[in-house]
Amino acid sequence: MGLENGQNGHADNGNQDDGSDSAAVNTRKSVIGLIPVAKDYAWGIRGMDSRVARYALESKAIDEVDPDCPYAELWIGTHPKGPSKLKTGEYLRDAIGEDLPFLFKVLSAGKALSIQAHPDKENAKRLNIEDPVNYGDANHKPEMAIALTPFEAMCGFRRLEEISYLIKKHPEFAACISEEAKLAVFLAQEPLAQRDALQKLFSSFMTCDPEVSSQQLNLLLIRLQAEQSQLHPHPHDEPAWERKCARAVLRLAQQFHGDPGAMAPLFLNYLLIAPGESFFMAANEPHAYVAGEIIECMACSDNVVRAGLTPKFKDVDNLVNMLTYSMGGPSIDAGAYMAESTDVIRYTPPCPEFEVMVLTIEPGHKLTYKNPKIPAVLIILEGSGHLDGKLCRPGRSYYWPPDADDLEFFVEQCRRGPMKVAMAHKNRHLDRPTAVNRDDFGGTSSHRISVPASPMPFLGMGGGRSPSSNHQKRFARDFEENDNAAIPEL
Repeated sequence: MGLENGQNGHADNGNQDDGSDSAAVNTRKSVIGLIPVAKDYAWGIRGMDSRVARYALESKAIDEVDPDCPYAELWIGTHPKGPSKLKTGEYLRDAIGEDLPFLFKVLSAGKALSIQAHPDKENAKRLNIEDPVNYGDANHKPEMAIALTPFEAMCGFRRLEEISYLIKKHPEFAACISEEAKLAVFLAQEPLAQRDALQKLFSSFMTCDPEVSSQQLNLLLIRLQAEQSQLHPHPHDEPAWERKCARAVLRLAQQFHGDPGAMAPLFLNYLLIAPGESFFMAANEPHAYVAGEIIECMACSDNVVRAGLTPKFKDVDNLVNMLTYSMGGPSIDAGAYMAESTDVIRYTPPCPEFEVMVLTIEPGHKLTYKNPKIPAVLIILEGSGHLDGKLCRPGRSYYWPPDADDLEFFVEQCRRGPMKVAMAHKNRHLDRPTAVNRDDFGGTSSHRISVPASPMPFLGMGGGRSPSSNHQKRFARDFEENDNAAIPEL
């Protein structure tokens, strides 16, 4: 890897251009400024409150910020629906000579995204052939989310014991599910029977008569509103996870009037993660991001199979048929410190297309990052400093050619906080993923560094465990320094 750290480093403070016209850029010995593509969707955050809007303005992706526009996504990559350009004028794809295997994004979610999943390669090829209008490419789309703010999401199915409890507690929810599906949920014991029960439950709920589900949703909302109000004699008698689940239903119902998908928290895990924490969504796993801002990296695809909480095209049959029906949701991790420097944290999924590095440079410090010799893109997340003598500000993004020199980051001592940089490139640590639950969700792996960092990341019966940051740092360092090290039991 090769990182060098120091204090009181020097930079050419007089050269404060953005990298678009210097000799170093033209000869591609340094990074080249990028112009990403901004996307606005109904679920985005409006105006300057959106990180996407601020970044897009700084990187010249937009000329001005519309205070009424819901800025949702900033795309950095070569996908044909939003190809990035270099500030030298050429498309990023032309400069590289091929497509990047990943798409790097910043997301600003003001309200919930659709209940959705992304197809695996087999399903993606089939969908692209059958319906090229709604499924425009034949690639799979595993993805990783890293929180920039507190972030809420629904990911993966709850465990059957939780769903059984919620069916009994909420008769309105139960009325939207067939008797056969409920019986399967109550009786399933073996793993195959449990997956079959989940499929029957999800299929039954998503295909329920709209008139029935709409009526039952209204009845559920009336009861939950009464229970959450002061009219309820003992509002804190129920466990916190149940109360938060009920509030999530009320919140989604306000955003999507009359959509029975508002009951999704009754069968999907509801997550709340802190800045710096991440999770990996494998193909064919249900999820819906709810609120907050993240950086997201995924295989280069825009395939989404939706079923609820959206005015867009819904494909319930394909979604029901393609899901894995695993339980428990993704593991929550905070990445792994690089052995060469604690200023760099890597987030590595169990797929070859991408991984993300987050660099933190404190005031008065210098960090030299060796070129990984593969195409990389990076974006300044917060703080200001210098990159190869060029001024860096939040939102500026760059392409780092594989034949360019090593990068030198420097933050002046007078700055009042660190500069943080996110970098994405092809996965160089596939044998050491940081984000995978080898037990049941999102695939298997013989190597992992997966350290949950939230005391209760899932709002469910089981809660969670939280090793201290010192333990996390020790585990990561030990594993980085010795590929054959035993994986510590948490």
